[in-house]
Amino acid sequence: MGYCVDESLMALTSKDCMVQHCLPAHRGEEISADVFEAHADEIFDEAENRLHAQKAVMALLMK
Repeated sequence: MGYCVDESLMALTSKDCMVQHCLPAHRGEEISADVFEAHADEIFDEAENRLHAQKAVMALLMK
């Protein structure tokens, strides 16, 4: 509550700043829709990598 990654916050960062989100994202609450869409490739890559890490942990624990 009271914190949102939006255009005004992104204006304070460097131009090559990367935004990641652990998903699910509540657009308009913790991240603005514009920032989410601008960094969607990075966000979805992070989510995919997390999926593979979770599968590896499950495989290890289920042996």
